[in-house]
Amino acid sequence: MYRLIIALTLLCGQLAFAQSDKCISCHTTTTPGAVADWKLSKHAENGITCDVCHGSDHQNAENFKLAKLPTPATCNQCHEEQVTQFSRGKHALAWAAQNAMPTIHWQPMSLIDGMKGCGACHKIGLKSDEEIRKLKETESGHGVASCDACHTRHTFSVAEAREPQACQTCHMGFDHPQWEMYSSSKHGVRHGLKQLGILPETAAAPTCQDCHMQDGNHEVRTSWGFLAVRLPMPEDSQWTADRVAILQALGVLDPTGTPTARLDAVKGADIARLTQEDFDRERNKMIATCSKCHAESWAKGELAKGDDMIKQADHLMAEAIRIVAGLYEDGLLAKPANYSHNFPDLLTFHDAPTGIEQTLFVMFLEHRMRTFQGTFHANPDYALWYGWSEMQRDLTDIKERAAELRKKN
Repeated sequence: MYRLIIALTLLCGQLAFAQSDKCISCHTTTTPGAVADWKLSKHAENGITCDVCHGSDHQNAENFKLAKLPTPATCNQCHEEQVTQFSRGKHALAWAAQNAMPTIHWQPMSLIDGMKGCGACHKIGLKSDEEIRKLKETESGHGVASCDACHTRHTFSVAEAREPQACQTCHMGFDHPQWEMYSSSKHGVRHGLKQLGILPETAAAPTCQDCHMQDGNHEVRTSWGFLAVRLPMPEDSQWTADRVAILQALGVLDPTGTPTARLDAVKGADIARLTQEDFDRERNKMIATCSKCHAESWAKGELAKGDDMIKQADHLMAEAIRIVAGLYEDGLLAKPANYSHNFPDLLTFHDAPTGIEQTLFVMFLEHRMRTFQGTFHANPDYALWYGWSEMQRDLTDIKERAAELRKKN
């Protein structure tokens, strides 16, 4: 029996390699780049053949649609720890977060499902079987995977995914300019010098992964979350009032301060820390990371500066929100039909009909984000000129436009 098992195992291995040879023979002509990458991979080195990830149903050019495209479940066969970590983190929620945005369904589908706009990065998120089926039907099947967003196919290189450039495609521009912030900060500059060989490998130069994927943990979280709004409320009464105004403009609190159904969506997308324990857990991880190069007291002080910049930015943001809300309330600005109260809805302002509303949207999702993200990424240019100063200009513009509307009426 033992010999039979060995014989069957060897036979299965031979059949797998025979199938793989057939794949390689054909794809060396049709997609030579994919074959070249696979040959460079650990998969090839360890005998992980094409059929392990793509199945064996696709046998010829005519039935290419039968080839299975890998999902995180595919990777989970061998990389269970990493997939489990990933599934608990914010990257796994990227697809759900995109589809939760009210205006996402108003955009051209070639941008969204076609993976040329939001979907090109948010595809990293986990998807249901039904969502995967729909993506395949629209021939956007390359959006069903997640792991290959960082470990790009077909090398699936760990070394590639460890470099900050792996983050660059998604984390740059508008409300995601973390790459520009990092690469031009002293951290990023020193790492660039290491890559050029000017600084030695032993020089301290943290990457995105060192701070956000400590010890290779694929969970990837931050203490403040994506939008820098959190609970519980601070002891500072002014900051509390400002944060309430922002939460009302995000639609998670109604005019009386009562939570709405949208708060459940925020909880589901995990884009905010809603308990002190959740915040402290992520903050302490970051302090531990910073303390590998800096004194712990210095690290805590720098992070506290980031917290204070959020407080300052929230004060400008809340003032701008209240001005637009006052225009709605006084009937000087047409309130969209889907608004149940006089607060602007920042999540639907992507296509706001007036200039003052567009300015408010950009102030929140671009300039406020750059203010606090630039601060936390140790980038003075983004924190000041692309963030804080732009917020001040936005508020001035909103005040002037509001004054003009009131003067006309």
